[in-house]
Amino acid sequence: MCDKRGVLPEIIITAGGIRVPSAAMRWRATRSSGPGGQNVNKVATKVELRVSLADIEGLSEAALERLRMLGARFITAGDELLITSALTRDQGRNLADAHAKLIALLERAARRPRRRRPTKPSAGSRERRLSAKRRVSEKKRGRQARGDD
Repeated sequence: MCDKRGVLPEIIITAGGIRVPSAAMRWRATRSSGPGGQNVNKVATKVELRVSLADIEGLSEAALERLRMLGARFITAGDELLITSALTRDQGRNLADAHAKLIALLERAARRPRRRRPTKPSAGSRERRLSAKRRVSEKKRGRQARGDD
């Protein structure tokens, strides 16, 4: 995590052994939007953390592809992951929050999704579906005009 001054660590290591060197990360502070009185107009507390996807170490090709899918709306044209945080009115805490978001995203991408096992509908569910279809059919058949006139 970051310290109170907003200084990033040398290397970020996630639980899955993924390493993000400090050279792969850049951050800057900007003015935050929303309420906050006059303070919002003069203090840059919102944090933008940019991480170069090419410089992330220990991420397999499949995991990198999952990261691209999970963070598709956060990836810039320069192949960087852009994470923002304006959670608090403190720059250091916002940087720590952006850092935590990055770790969560990397760990989620590293986790291989479970395979879906195809299942068959049970006999009871099949019977309920067919009986509901019969009821609707009878209802509609009862609405038809009779040829007895």
